[in-house]
Amino acid sequence: MMHFEKKSPSTGTPSVYSHVTNRSSAHLRSTRSRSLKSLQVPWYKKPLIQDVICLDVQRISLITGFFSLILSIFTVVTAAFDIYCYSMAAPGSTHYGFYLISYEFVYVGSKHVRNALVMFAIFSILGGAIVFVTSIMLIIALRNEYEKKMLPWIVSFGVFTMFRFLAYLFFSIVNDRIFAYNSLMVVIWTICIIASIYGWVVVYSLYIELTDLTRLEDLAHLRIGTMQSLNASTTHSLAGSRPTTPHSTVSTMPVN
Repeated sequence: MMHFEKKSPSTGTPSVYSHVTNRSSAHLRSTRSRSLKSLQVPWYKKPLIQDVICLDVQRISLITGFFSLILSIFTVVTAAFDIYCYSMAAPGSTHYGFYLISYEFVYVGSKHVRNALVMFAIFSILGGAIVFVTSIMLIIALRNEYEKKMLPWIVSFGVFTMFRFLAYLFFSIVNDRIFAYNSLMVVIWTICIIASIYGWVVVYSLYIELTDLTRLEDLAHLRIGTMQSLNASTTHSLAGSRPTTPHSTVSTMPVN
């Protein structure tokens, strides 16, 4: 009678491919997580406003361009007038003659505060001149839908709006608003700053949209060009690899 011994299962070394598979799956998961993070668009690269009431974004941006053009002229004129008033109402100065306006509304208190007001006026003239030039560039860029020409206005008008907001706060605090001119300037600049912020946001949103469209068009043109070059190279290689086919009547055999 024959007896068969039961063999114990062999325990060999683990396969190399199992380690490779584990590392490969981990690498795929990390690559997928990195690719998902790369697809996430930062908030500043997204349009801040999608829809505008009554009008579209492009038309509101064009209106903003004309508004900033008028605002720059208004800023230069009022800042030059302020500098003139500060020079005429300087403490210790004496003037003779007939004047159309009274300079009682002009600040004549602390010397440092007065110098700060003059500084705001001087820089307002410089900022207004820059915004005037970039506003013309913006209007032309909006008509041609050329987003790169919009960037100078976005930068300059954003800095100009922040600077005028600080000047507005300083002006409204130190000046006496019992005078009509000071109160009128505070009301006008309150409206202008709110409109400037809203207009800047609209133009920036349009700039982001046009930049995304241009990027998509460039990718589409690149893909079309790549496919055409691949088709051309494939056709050329197929035509040159087999000059004679079973159905061809042209032979490449040497003639005896």
